[in-house]
Amino acid sequence: MSDLPHEPLDMTGLDKAEQLIQQLYQPGSPHQISEIQEDLQRLQRSSLGWQLADRLLKSEDEKVRFFGDAVNYGQLMSSPDKDVTRIVPNLGRNQLLASIWFALNLVEEVSKTSSTDHRTHKYHERMIVMLEDVVGLLQSSLQLQGNSDAGIAAESMKCFQAWVTYAHGVWTDKANELACLRKLTPYSLRLLWHDDVSEVTADCLGDILSPFSAFFTTRDLDMLVGFLVSQEARYQLSWLHDGMSEPEPMAIARLLLAYGDASIQDLAKNLNNTTVQLVMRELMQLLACTGYAGAEDDICTPALEFWQSYTEFLIDSLYGEEAEVRRWIDDAKQYVVQAIEKCWVKVRLPPEETWAAWNYDEKGDFKAFRAEVTDLLQSSHTLLGTSVFDRLAQLALEALQNHAWLHLEATLFCLNALAETISDEDVVDATLSRLYGSALFPQMMDESLAVPSKTQQTAVTTIVSFAAFVERHTEFLPPMLTFLFGSLQMPKLAGVAAKAIYSTCDTCRKCLVSEVGAFLSQYEALLQWEGVESATKEKVIGAIAAIVQAIPSIEHRVENFNKLLDFIEVDVEACLESAKVGLLEEGKENGLCALRCLVEMGKSMQEADGAVIDLENEASAEDAHRSLTWALSQERIVHCLYAVSASLGGDGEVVEACCQLLRTGYKESSPGPFVFSPKITETFVANSNIQTPRLDKILDTASAMLTRHTRTAATAVDTSVVTFLIHVFQIIAAMGYNPAKDPEVSASCIDLVAKYIPHYLHIFIHPQCQDHIASFITFTTRCLICNEPMPIRAAAFFWALLFQQRYGLSPQVGAMMDSILTQYGSHATLIITHQISGKCARSEIETLADPLKRLAFTQARAKQWLSDALWASSFPCTKVSHDQKKMFLEKVISLRGAKKTTQVVKEWWSECRGTAFEYIS
Repeated sequence: MSDLPHEPLDMTGLDKAEQLIQQLYQPGSPHQISEIQEDLQRLQRSSLGWQLADRLLKSEDEKVRFFGDAVNYGQLMSSPDKDVTRIVPNLGRNQLLASIWFALNLVEEVSKTSSTDHRTHKYHERMIVMLEDVVGLLQSSLQLQGNSDAGIAAESMKCFQAWVTYAHGVWTDKANELACLRKLTPYSLRLLWHDDVSEVTADCLGDILSPFSAFFTTRDLDMLVGFLVSQEARYQLSWLHDGMSEPEPMAIARLLLAYGDASIQDLAKNLNNTTVQLVMRELMQLLACTGYAGAEDDICTPALEFWQSYTEFLIDSLYGEEAEVRRWIDDAKQYVVQAIEKCWVKVRLPPEETWAAWNYDEKGDFKAFRAEVTDLLQSSHTLLGTSVFDRLAQLALEALQNHAWLHLEATLFCLNALAETISDEDVVDATLSRLYGSALFPQMMDESLAVPSKTQQTAVTTIVSFAAFVERHTEFLPPMLTFLFGSLQMPKLAGVAAKAIYSTCDTCRKCLVSEVGAFLSQYEALLQWEGVESATKEKVIGAIAAIVQAIPSIEHRVENFNKLLDFIEVDVEACLESAKVGLLEEGKENGLCALRCLVEMGKSMQEADGAVIDLENEASAEDAHRSLTWALSQERIVHCLYAVSASLGGDGEVVEACCQLLRTGYKESSPGPFVFSPKITETFVANSNIQTPRLDKILDTASAMLTRHTRTAATAVDTSVVTFLIHVFQIIAAMGYNPAKDPEVSASCIDLVAKYIPHYLHIFIHPQCQDHIASFITFTTRCLICNEPMPIRAAAFFWALLFQQRYGLSPQVGAMMDSILTQYGSHATLIITHQISGKCARSEIETLADPLKRLAFTQARAKQWLSDALWASSFPCTKVSHDQKKMFLEKVISLRGAKKTTQVVKEWWSECRGTAFEYIS
């Protein structure tokens, strides 16, 4: 509090009022503050009240101006004349603005509170009391006549919108309050005709109409549509058509779209109405404004969203009353056709120099628009059938004939968009045959025609999109593959062309078997090209491997496969030579390329879907493996793996590529070059240590191998399983049994051991393992309480498996499991219970609820263990009572692991945290 003397206010007290208000926000005694408040209230109630408000509203201090708002509104509400509409004309401009701002700020602040919370409900009750006064205030201030202040009307519109928005959230079931607010709608609609406020009015009305169209009466909507089809509105919208995105036309366009969204059903069903036709014309024109979508034309994307909604409504209507729908549906469909035609123009790419000049956001917005056009095209197929596809194909042929390359690109883009919904239908084969049989692919490679790279890229995408068609019509493969292999020499096309070659060969592998020699020659030529990317080599060699896989003769299959390995070994040798002389980056590039090429080959060599796999007869598979002469090929692959790994094993990318290579054969059981002996993976895993990069990927590879062998005779991988378990023990010991040192590795260790349940539980009592099980179990309990989500989830899953009842175990294994649960089950239950009692993060509740459910369902000791945990001296929460603990215990036990347990745990966590809200699933 200031040390200045404090005196009662007189006529000159206005000069001190601002200083006293500032003193209210400074430290001071309750007595001094009370005196200041009394003086200010006395002045407010005096004849100087309005002058005080005016003075305060001119202050540069925000706190003082806010006090002026309150004084102004207090003066308004304390007037002897309670008819606000008679008071408002007598207010000065600042007084009126202050009253409007106060009403606006009030509703915005109250909107931030809950109307159902007993602590804030009183504020919402007060809003009902104040509503009539606010409506009276706005009823006067929304009227523009003669020399009326447009600024007042604009602020009044913002206030009106805020009150309607509040009503939408709180008063949707209060007819009287809504009726009171609706009195203002005609006044607001009339402001659309006033140039000075039409922009803010259109924005406010659009923001009301979009979420709350029910607020408007039929008469209101008639007034609105009368404006939207008026000469004034259409003149404003014409600015957008000419590429001038001024604020006022944009606001009117957004209002038009909001009206369209609110009236889709009426528009679609009344297309013979002249007014409706005018509205639809303007809505359609919003797709035809000058400029590129997103970068220059901001309205076309929201306009496209309207036409998507319109199309979806028509599709839904197809399932309605047939006679009623037939009356209007054909006319309505034509507007979808028109919208697609407009979009076909808008998706055209700009010239390369224009594209290069755009910034990141402009390019992103244009791409987003094209993606939304894709959605519209796919929806339209349900409604229009193949007619759009046929028309687009014809446009593509015309553009090709005229060398209109950007038109061709836009058309191919649209055709590709329809591929997902139409490519498997042979009804379009005739249309596609005309396109594929044209000069499309030869012209794409004709350098004299200067075809833009974007058009070439989209032509490549077309090949991928209609792979099913090519599989049915292999006669188009020669020119298509010539185009694709030629594209590999072009840096901008090489990546997409390589993927297209892979896709084509994968789909048409059987019919390309006779050409495998030509493909090998093409690949050999490819390797001679300067600057060929590793990714290109990987996809192309994978494509050839797919053809090799389809060769009927095993001898010829192996022969051609080994030719591919010849190419791989060149890269491996280059890797080793570079590493020897210290060129590690060059060596890494060659080594990674070799490994990734092998991975692609492994994927392509996998048995086709539907092949019969013998999962039970492992010995027979091994015999077949030797008899089919894959042994030499496999030795060469393993040599490549070990050679690169030994040379560059300290690199994380190399380690991950090795893991991917090992896993390629896990999906198969029939013989093949990538179906390795478990010993290969075992050796690779055993050679790793805590310093090895991507160690978690190596452990995950071991887990994948165990998953592959869980349905075979367990003895086949017992040696590997022992090695893996000992390795896990060594890793967690190297971490000091602290999961926080490497959360990913900790989680992978637990996930690997979890694979032992139930098929390899007997390994726990192996002489080399049994002495370390206790340390591992303790490690899992530490993971339950660490601050890292991955170890928590892995440990929770592990304990859920341990708690689960097992049948058919040998007496020795059963005794071991019972011993583990007896020794550690109570402690694990205590940790899990304490974590869900407010200690864990909200995101971990469901994870930790899972072992709790398994415990309650399967373990006879569950109630005792939970009871011990809830009443332990270390229980972390003091906010729950004895009775609450008892009720929680009874709920969990009685539910016996049912899904509802998770909700019970969420509610318990909230109670323990003392949160003031209910946990919402």
